[in-house]
Formats: sequence, structure tokens, C-alpha cells
Amino acid sequence: MLEDQSFETKITKAKEILEKLMDPALAMNESVKAYEEGMKELKAAEEMLEKAQLQVQIIKNGAAGEAN
Repeated sequence: MLEDQSFETKITKAKEILEKLMDPALAMNESVKAYEEGMKELKAAEEMLEKAQLQVQIIKNGAAGEAN
């Protein structure tokens, strides 16, 4: 997994994995591997989102401080 992938790429990858998991012909060991990979992608995307939210909050707080 590349660390420089975008948030959108990680979400797309997780969606692809979900589609794979919905295949009833997928062997259980492959399902477990796919599930684990999907969860890693979602966790990385969640961390990226939290970081972006923090940056927005910092910018808002900085702008509010400059207005005073």
C-alpha cells in the first residue's frame, strides 16, 4: 500500500474490495485477506480525513485570531 495515495484512491480501493467480498464464490481465506486489506484502506482514509479536519480547524482558529 502506497502512503502517497489520495483519500479518493483509498475509498475507491475499499469499494473494489467490498465488491470482491460480495462474490459468493470467493474462498474463505481470500475473503479474510480481502476484508483485512479493505479495513486497512478505510483506516488510512479515516486518518487522512481526520488530519484534514484538524488542518481546517487550525486554519479557522488562525483566521478568527487574525480578525480580533
